[in-house]
Amino acid sequence: MPRRRRFGKEVVSLRDEMDNLFNRFFDMDLPVPRRLFGDGEWAPRVDVIEGKGEITVKAEIPGCEAKDIEVKLDGRTLTISGEKKQEKEAKDENFHRVERTYGSFCRMVELPGEVNPEEIDATYKKGVLKLVFKKTRETEAKKIEIKTG
Repeated sequence: MPRRRRFGKEVVSLRDEMDNLFNRFFDMDLPVPRRLFGDGEWAPRVDVIEGKGEITVKAEIPGCEAKDIEVKLDGRTLTISGEKKQEKEAKDENFHRVERTYGSFCRMVELPGEVNPEEIDATYKKGVLKLVFKKTRETEAKKIEIKTG
């Protein structure tokens, strides 16, 4: 039976491209503070690595506490969301430059294969969230021998 493609894959891919374009624009040294451009929502950068029996996702979320990060898996769509809280300003301090991002974030990533939702290892160390998913058997490549004659 042929597998049906999930509609969400194209939407997630388009969102990833738009996020990257948006992030590159705001990575430029602008004379206007970033907080004037919106409500503070940002998206962490991610790496998706596929190994022989697992898929690893690494997300840069510096300055966050693990308790403020939420991870959900719906089929092959991974959602990482949470909030990076801003430090309290002292009344007698004047900021001359504000470049760090704060506020809520949400990043959706389509995994390159089916994974077992019961076998996920999640760690957060030095500002990097690392998620290791075990592939299901149907995700692992199988060599098919071609017969002649």
